[in-house]
Amino acid sequence: MNKDHPRNPETSSMGAGNSNLKFRIHQVIFESDTLAGKGFDVTLLIMILSSVVVVVIETIPAIHENYLRQFMMLEWTFTIVFTFEYILRIYCVKKPAAYVFSFFGIIDLLALLPTYLSLIFVGSQYLLVIRMLRFLRIFRILKLTHFLSGQEVILKALKASRYKILVFLLSIIIIVTIVGAIMFVVESESNPDFSSIPQGIYWAVTTLTTVGFGDITPITNIGKFLSTVVMILGYAIIAVPTGIISAEFMKPQVKLNSQVCRNCGYSNHDDDAVFCKKCGNSLNEN
Repeated sequence: MNKDHPRNPETSSMGAGNSNLKFRIHQVIFESDTLAGKGFDVTLLIMILSSVVVVVIETIPAIHENYLRQFMMLEWTFTIVFTFEYILRIYCVKKPAAYVFSFFGIIDLLALLPTYLSLIFVGSQYLLVIRMLRFLRIFRILKLTHFLSGQEVILKALKASRYKILVFLLSIIIIVTIVGAIMFVVESESNPDFSSIPQGIYWAVTTLTTVGFGDITPITNIGKFLSTVVMILGYAIIAVPTGIISAEFMKPQVKLNSQVCRNCGYSNHDDDAVFCKKCGNSLNEN
């Protein structure tokens, strides 16, 4: 016989309280519309900048020798605070995996790993300068929506141009391979610098990109003529990806706000958005 069990008021109250706590934490950590959220974000940016300054200053020999212990304590203090913050970010979102594998989620994790890896690999703590990437949040924190919109424009332009850019890169690979092989045939007998086709390809890449290290130079007349052609071609090639991406910038853009979806972590919503454009979740849901 089926019996309806009444919901336990105490359990329901605990669940609601837990949900409310997660919502409040999310508002403080992910949102910058409230005074508490903006205060948290500004404090976080100050700590990120301070931690990077500590890493940079520590590499000065005189300071490293005299204050090594103090700097290690500061590094671990920052890392523990950021670790606790990272755990809170995972705790307060509805789908932790969506945050963990998001762009900012990966950056937040990479900002923690060097200190822990330094226990195994000496010197890896200096990679903590990657924390500077977390400063990308400043666009949302300071409500610089025009910069935030600009960031979205760049990402959309790159995404829309990816196939054209791929074809362009494939063409470059074909060109440098052919030119490198020709230079090997032309120069190898009289020029020891072109000892193999890979060496010729390396020369073709540095010449085509107008870098010109000068460590490998042709000495035959045919080789010099081919170098001239490749250098002129290099200037033309530089303009191609610029034109492809610039064409995407001309398309109309939508004004964005700083709201972050608790369900999927998506943040680039329209200024008047009520629901997440990616998953449909209410942006104001408790």
